[in-house]
Amino acid sequence: MLRSALLAAGRSPSVRRLVEANPLTKPVVRRFVPGTSAEDAVRATRELSGHGLFVTLDRLGEDTLDAGQATATVRDYRQVLGVLAEQGLGERAEVSVKLSAVGQFLPSDGEKIALDNARLICEAASAAGTTVTLDMEDHTTTDSTLGILRDLRVDFPWVGAVLQAYLRRTEQDCRDLATAGSRVRLCKGAYDEPESVAYQGKSEVDRSYVRCLKVLMQGEGYPMVASHDPRMVAIAGELAARNGRTDADFEYQMLYGIRPDEQRRIAAAGGRLRVYAAYGDEWYGYFMRRLAERPANLAFFLRSLATQG
Repeated sequence: MLRSALLAAGRSPSVRRLVEANPLTKPVVRRFVPGTSAEDAVRATRELSGHGLFVTLDRLGEDTLDAGQATATVRDYRQVLGVLAEQGLGERAEVSVKLSAVGQFLPSDGEKIALDNARLICEAASAAGTTVTLDMEDHTTTDSTLGILRDLRVDFPWVGAVLQAYLRRTEQDCRDLATAGSRVRLCKGAYDEPESVAYQGKSEVDRSYVRCLKVLMQGEGYPMVASHDPRMVAIAGELAARNGRTDADFEYQMLYGIRPDEQRRIAAAGGRLRVYAAYGDEWYGYFMRRLAERPANLAFFLRSLATQG
C-alpha cells in the first residue's frame, strides 16, 4: 500500500508542487540525483569512474507531448556524449534513454519521431565510443519500445534493452533477447501495474527475477543485473559462474546514491558495476519511484528532512 501511495503521489501535480517548494527537499534529492546540468552529469561520471565504476546517464524527463522538448532532450544527450568523448570518458559511461522523452507519445507520428531522435543519440554515442540503453517504462509502452529497439539494432547492434521482471511476459522476452551481442538490463520494475500484466507480491517478483536471470545467463547475450538486493546479487554471481561467464561477460547495475559502499566493493573485487545516474530538473517522478522501491529510501528521506529542519 505504501508503494502504491508513493507512486500515486509521483503522478500528483499538487503533491509535486508541495515537495518541490520545500527548501529542505533538494539537498536530500542530491543523494539520488547528482545535479541538474550536463556539467553535473559529467562531474559525477568522472568521480564514479575514479572509483573503478562504470556509469549510465539518464537525462530526466518523460511523457513529453511537446516536439520542441523532445528535440531539446536529444540536443542535451548529444552534448553530454560529446563532452564524455572530449574528456576520455566514453569507455566508462553510456546513456540511458526513455523513448517517451524523445517523442514516443507525440500525437502525430510519435513512434517515428522517437526512432529518429533515438537514432541521433545513437550516432553521437557511436562517435563517442560508447553505447545507448533504451529504458523501459510502464507496460503499455513495452511493445513499442521493443519495436524501436529492433529498428535501431539494424545499424547499432549494441543498443541495450531493459526488461522488468515483475511483468508476466518478461521471461519470454528474455528468451527472445538472449542472443549474441544483445545487451539486456534486467530490473524488477518501478511502475504501478495491474495484476493482469504484473506480479504483485515481492516473493513472486523475486522468483520471476531469478527465472529471467537464468535465461539471460544461459543465453549468448550480455546480462546487466540491475538490483540492490544482496540475495539477487549473490544469485547472479552464482549463475554467471555456473554458465562459465567471467567478470567481463556480465555486469551489475545499481542506482546512484544507493549502497555506494557495496558498489565500490564489487568493483574492487574485479566485478563490473555500472551506476545509473539520473540528472536534470525533472527529478520529481524519478525521486518518488526511488522512494517507492525501498522503504529504507523513504526512511532516509524523512530522517534527513527532520535533521535539516
